[in-house]
Amino acid sequence: MIKRTDIENREKYMLSRYATRSAESKGRLKPEDKCDIRTDFQRDRDRIVHSKSFRRLMHKTQVFLAPEGDHFRTRLTHTVEVSQIARTIARGLALNEDLTEAIAMGHDLGHTPFGHSGELILNEIYSKGFRHNVQSLRVVDVIENNGRKRGMNLTMEVRDGILNHTGPVMPFTPEGQVVKTSDRIAYINHDIDDALRSGVIGTEDLPKESIEILGNTHKKRIDTLVKDMIETSDGSPVIRLSEEKLKAMNDLRAFMFRNVYHNKAVRIAEDVNRVENIIRSLFEYYMNNFEKLPADFVEMRDSCSTEELVKDYIASMTDRYALNVYRELFVSADWK
Repeated sequence: MIKRTDIENREKYMLSRYATRSAESKGRLKPEDKCDIRTDFQRDRDRIVHSKSFRRLMHKTQVFLAPEGDHFRTRLTHTVEVSQIARTIARGLALNEDLTEAIAMGHDLGHTPFGHSGELILNEIYSKGFRHNVQSLRVVDVIENNGRKRGMNLTMEVRDGILNHTGPVMPFTPEGQVVKTSDRIAYINHDIDDALRSGVIGTEDLPKESIEILGNTHKKRIDTLVKDMIETSDGSPVIRLSEEKLKAMNDLRAFMFRNVYHNKAVRIAEDVNRVENIIRSLFEYYMNNFEKLPADFVEMRDSCSTEELVKDYIASMTDRYALNVYRELFVSADWK
């Protein structure tokens, strides 16, 4: 039988000197007994994958609202793609794959319903502003409830990777740095794939210089970026892409913001207005009817403000659940 201590010993000798070893974790917010079989990072990954918050990602929009077709990405498929890319890079650099996977699986747990539109609207409504990475950390620390205890009590390394997978602060572990760039590699390329499928852009529209450097297919671009990141970061404590590949990827990202994320064909005014109406109406309703929130949110009233808990509840909703609640509360029975 392979025990946790066996895995920890393997990590000691097999991983890069820059890798984060599970036996040297900074620990959890609340101390726990060790598992006999799994390392701390393996336990973190399992807690995330078995959580309700993780399962809800399958019904949360990535970019396209209510797309026609079965092959468009959701938050869950995006998360799996990030994990696959990040684990490949971590393996190539002899970093801790379990830590990498745990961060990747948890990085988007705080995303709102209705994709970027939902996040922008909730950011306007909530007085302290809304950022999905901050909300993701709040999900794993406070909101997730398994009926016996609140929060997942994850290790500091996973919490840091989740919080800093986006934004100006670099994660303090190389595994967190891998996920930070893998997230961008994943979403830029799979969003190009979805945009091409939807007809919003054509292959001829993609910036030629970036395509010449990275490749003319989804597969080639990811392969190029993954290999470049491994080769550039090998033997270094800092995980990064080469300047050439980074510029090409950032140019693609800028193209996507101009032509897809802010494209009227994607952000159809009628749909965006509908999303705004749904989220604003739900927020106002629960601010005035706090007792209508689920019991596990109401019970936190002594430690959190009403506004924060209403924000938490709405952010946790899937697209279809938010729509169903809105219909139940505001649509006349005659119109259902």
